[in-house]
Formats: sequence, structure tokens, C-alpha cells
Amino acid sequence: MSYTALYRKFRPDNFADVKGQDHIVTTLTNQINANRIGHAYLFCGTRGTGKTTVAKILAKAVNCQHPVNGSPCNECEMCKAIQAGTSMNVIEIDAASNNGVDNIREIREEVTYRPTEGNYKVYIIDEVHMLSTGAFNALLKTLEEPPSYVIFILATTEAHKIPITILSRCQRYDFHRISIDTIAARLTELLKAEGVEAEEKAVRYVAKAGDGSMRDALSLLDQCIAFYLGQTLTYDKVLEVLGAVDTEVFSKLLRKVLAGDVTAAIRSLEELIVGGRELSQFVGDFTWYMRNLLLVKTSDNPEEAIDVSSENLKLLKEESEMTDIDTLMRYIRIFSELSNQIRFATQKRVLVEIALIKLCRPAMETNLDSVLDRIRVLEQRIDERPVQQVVVQSAGASVQEAAPIPAAPPQKAAPEDLQKIVSGWKVIVGQTTAAFKQALLQSIPKYNGETGEPILYVEFQTPLGRLYPDDSEAKQELQAIIEKQLGKSVELHMLVAEDHQQTNLTQITVDQAIRQNIHMDVQIEEEPGSSLEE
Repeated sequence: MSYTALYRKFRPDNFADVKGQDHIVTTLTNQINANRIGHAYLFCGTRGTGKTTVAKILAKAVNCQHPVNGSPCNECEMCKAIQAGTSMNVIEIDAASNNGVDNIREIREEVTYRPTEGNYKVYIIDEVHMLSTGAFNALLKTLEEPPSYVIFILATTEAHKIPITILSRCQRYDFHRISIDTIAARLTELLKAEGVEAEEKAVRYVAKAGDGSMRDALSLLDQCIAFYLGQTLTYDKVLEVLGAVDTEVFSKLLRKVLAGDVTAAIRSLEELIVGGRELSQFVGDFTWYMRNLLLVKTSDNPEEAIDVSSENLKLLKEESEMTDIDTLMRYIRIFSELSNQIRFATQKRVLVEIALIKLCRPAMETNLDSVLDRIRVLEQRIDERPVQQVVVQSAGASVQEAAPIPAAPPQKAAPEDLQKIVSGWKVIVGQTTAAFKQALLQSIPKYNGETGEPILYVEFQTPLGRLYPDDSEAKQELQAIIEKQLGKSVELHMLVAEDHQQTNLTQITVDQAIRQNIHMDVQIEEEPGSSLEE
């Protein structure tokens, strides 16, 4: 006898065995018990959540000669015939391959004949969204007023593609994604029935890989059992069969990325590839791992937000302290973009390597989150700088004491340094705050190229800028940011453009200030409308 796949062998044959859809099962059993059966049903939901299974159980229940609490008895002749697929009362139609007007016209002709046995003729139309516009129009009248002995059950994964005229004629039931706990409990039950031993951790991973679909989880479990036939199914074996990566590998890789070690990160990827891991699976799982880290970082109760073991949760909490939210969001953005690119790429490995290099080298990108990551790396290097040793001599003996050397005053900026400030002005402004930042975004940085003096002039171009030339705190804030960025001190003068000065103020423009600081006889010929630039 040929082998039957697990998802077919253990397909529920009554409402009590349907898992994760209690809201639908309760409603349908109540309708059958009260004899309030509708004439048209629409079952919506993702793949593998039980739409077709529930449709077949409903078809048996309405025709069952001895129903038990709204469920079919599975013992009478009608139940056995429907279960075997030999009953003329239940007609299954695949709309993907029978989507024309002629197919629907055949249904309209057939519904005029009463069932030869049983109570109802049930039409189950799977993937109904694949019907053509003409087929939908042909179905409308029959769907609205079918004979009393006809029931239509439409199933679809894409309800938004169904015309509103069809939707309004049906009772709609939305099938939810099945939780990991529910799938894991069902898999454990089936493994006992099959006599297969498996670790709980392995079963939960298969349930998670099912992504809310019971059928997908059963198919993956079938694959794992077949690969290690007669052996205990362990967590490592499941990872090997599914081409997945253990969270320990993600932890090691993330630490190498945070350290900026490109060579070690690429070497880790090489080990995964040699081990036969699938790159698309790796990208998706690593993105999910970083998502869990972000939730641990931002959630007050991470135990409720993510579904991981207490051991892995402890590891996630430890690693969440090693980085910040902006860095994690940058990592997730890069790998989310990669997951879209890698789907149709021929050189998947190259794309993954480039993504890892981007994570390790934020300077490759110009986004704001990359700039913040670069600042994080610089601060980390400053914190890790070792304390220098100084030698203290007294009474003919030398004693070494660890003492920090007082910081030397920063050097004054050279003209080329001022040029760097002007070219990177947007990055500097991005580190300021509130209204001061808005005023600086509309300002123009300039310096005196004739004298070479380390003076940076900031000319505000909007009326809002009048508030800041005399604001010592704002001046200190901007000087501190520039000094941190450049590593050298800069003398800063903040002025207001001539168009926005008030008549009672003695402020001067940048061009006037520069001319005053040229201590030599210089003639400047200006063209109309020109100003002295850098």
C-alpha cells in the first residue's frame, strides 16, 4: 500500500479535531444544531489553516443521518461516501483550472436537480478568487437565490479579489493563523500515534517554521521523519533538514558585526554555506533574530512579546545591552532590503556578503542611522582606550602608578579643516536639537580663505536666526559638536544675513566680518549680486 502524507492521513474528519479555529467551529455547530444552515459561505484565510477541511466536514454534517452535537458521525452511509469522495452530493471545484463562464453555467444547470440521497447538494469552490469576471457574474443569481437543497462554500486565500456583489451574498468566516503552541501540541499528538520520538525543542521549531499553517508544519515534520527514519528527532537534525541556522550562530555573528570584524563575519557565513544552509532562510531567520532583539530592547515585558525559551531570552537580554535601538533598526533595514533582492538573485552569496560588510562598516552608507552607528563605533573606541602609565620617582626609587594623562587642549583648526566642516555641514547640523536645528538648516557656513584664520562664520538666512547670535548656550552646543566631529577647536561667529537684520541692531554680515579680519591692503572687485564664498 502506498504511503499517505501526514497532512492527509491525519486530516480532521469532525469539528472536534479542528485546531485553532474555535470561533468558526462553534458557530457552524450551533447553526447545524438549530437547523439555521446558510445557503452560501465564504471561508477566508492563509494556506493550511483548515478552510477546505472545515468545508468537507460541514458538507458531511448537513448530510449526516445521525449527527453528534453538530458534527458528522462518520459511521452512516452518507458520511462514508463523502469521506471516500464517491458521493454525488458533494462537488469540489478548483477555480484555478475551471474559471470560465461555461464551468459556472454547468453548475447552474446541475443545481436544478435534487440530490438522489441525503439532504443537501454542497458545492465547494476552492481558490474562488481565480474566477473570471464573467464567471462571477454568471454565479451571482444562483448564489443569491439557490434552491433550498443547495449550499455553496467558497474558499479563498485572497478575499480582496472577490467582487463585493459576491461578498454581500455570503456568510464570511476568517480563518486565523494557528499559534505555535497549538501546532506543537498537535504535532506531539501525531508523533505519539506514529511511534516517533522527538525532542520538544525540535517539535516547537517545526511548529514555528510552519508559520501559522498546520499543513505546512505537518509537511515539514514528514520531511524530517523521512530523513532520519527510525531515529529520535533532535533539534540539530531538524535544523539540518530544513537548512536553518541555530540561534547560537546568530549570536556569534551579531557580536562579530558589532565589533566591526568583517573577516570573522565573512568566515562565519562561509561555514554556514559549507554546512549546506540555505541563504534565503538564513536572511529571514537573522532578520527575525534582530527583530527579537529590538523587542527585548524596547518592551517592558519581553517574555510576552516574543516566543523563545528562557535560555535564549537570557542571551537576547545580554546582547540587547551591547547595542542601541538605532543600530538594530539599521541592521533590520539592510537585511529586509536584502530579503527582497535575494529572492530572484543568481549570486545570493555576494549579496549577503555585501550586506554583512555594510553592517560592519556604517561609513559605506550616508543614511542618518548609519551616521549614528558610526558615532556609536567611535564612542566605543574612545571608551576602550587604555589608561596610560606614568612613572613617579621619589627617594631614589621609581614607582609606576596608573593615572590618566590630563587631556591636552585641542589643536586649532586649519583652513582645510574648516573646508571639511563646510562640506559636512548637514551631518553636524543633524546632531543639534529643536528650533536651533531648524535655524541651522537654513544657515550658510563660511570661512576666510585669504587670511587662513581658524574662524568659522555661520550666517543665518531666516528671521528665526536672530535669536541665536547672542545665545551663548547655542554657540557652546555647536562648538562642542564641531570639536567632537573634527577633534580640533574652532572659533565660532554666528551672524544674521543682511535681509533679516533689524534696523536697531549693530549686527554685520559674514562678508563684512571677513573683510574686517583681512589685515593687509587688498582690493576686492565684486560683480553685482556676488558675495565672498569659501
